[in-house]
Amino acid sequence: MTEHHTDAVALIERTIAALRPLDAEAAAAAAAAMDGKVKPLRSLGDLESLAVRVAGIQGTASPTVASPAVVVCAADHGIARDGVSAYPQEVTGLMLQGFAAGTAAVGVLTAQAGARLVVADLGVVEPPQIAPGQNEVLDRRVRPGTASSLTGEAMTRAEAEQAVAHGIGLAHLLVDDGADLVGLGEMGIGNTTTASALTAALLERDPARVTGPGTGVSGDALAAKVAAVDAILRRHEDARGTWDVLARMGGLEVAALAGVILGCAERRVPVLLDGFITTAAALVAWRLAPVSVDAMIAATLSPEPGHAVQLEALGLEPVLRLSMRLGEGSGASLAIPVVRSAVAVLAEMGSFADLGLAEASPHA
Repeated sequence: MTEHHTDAVALIERTIAALRPLDAEAAAAAAAAMDGKVKPLRSLGDLESLAVRVAGIQGTASPTVASPAVVVCAADHGIARDGVSAYPQEVTGLMLQGFAAGTAAVGVLTAQAGARLVVADLGVVEPPQIAPGQNEVLDRRVRPGTASSLTGEAMTRAEAEQAVAHGIGLAHLLVDDGADLVGLGEMGIGNTTTASALTAALLERDPARVTGPGTGVSGDALAAKVAAVDAILRRHEDARGTWDVLARMGGLEVAALAGVILGCAERRVPVLLDGFITTAAALVAWRLAPVSVDAMIAATLSPEPGHAVQLEALGLEPVLRLSMRLGEGSGASLAIPVVRSAVAVLAEMGSFADLGLAEASPHA
């Protein structure tokens, strides 16, 4: 074990050991304050429970969303060379150029949400060429893409651990810069196949139930994709434990996003899950540290069939239902204003007590 790897393992262990559950006292205080607002009881529906959840995650009855950020982790997948995607592997690097230029969907939507966009390369085969003056793509490369999990292990455990540690480091970087809400995004041709295999393995589900069209495959191509996921599971049926499953079947960006979740949970910062791939990362974080689910908020529900299965396992309800399956952090970006609005209502809306009408309060 190299010194670099030893440091990565130690960081992961410290982070997991530091995790704490949702602050029930802060959540209860926020719920009581919301009940006292000038409105019929619970009339703002899920917006109220969203504010209460953020309060519990941040550990304060007065939560804030003043400096949101979205982090997109990118990497290539060896499985993409086996025909499971409608797009060639080279598209991953090209999309990162769009992220850097601000022209991709996530760039437009984070700008609209007033959020900072951070992009990290965990292992793109062809690193993007970034023009001067464009947004930086952080170099957190572990290796130039994974191997195909159909023919062998996607990566070594040491590489999986290094990617998770990089994710924790990204979370710390964002939080140290003031981020108080972090949305997750991803990019990697072939990663819906990887996410399907991880989901099926971690939740012990039939591959056909959790494998969908991804980038748009259908008909015989979709059947071949389901067969590929089934073959991955059969090849690695002796995998034992979360780390083994992640290393054999996972992706570098998925591992890093699991680390982002763990790092944000450690710092009591809410994490907005985007769609199917980021929620596969959430499953990994949850298996590594079950309490990490307390820091998660599901931004949206993807039409990918496995996403509802994932959210059910995590016990999460989506903030939005817009039939989005682009990824990139697009759903997480759109949910940021909703979370900000929920927190604003808690902080700024008047109460019955403010009006001298305490007798009208539901607690009177």
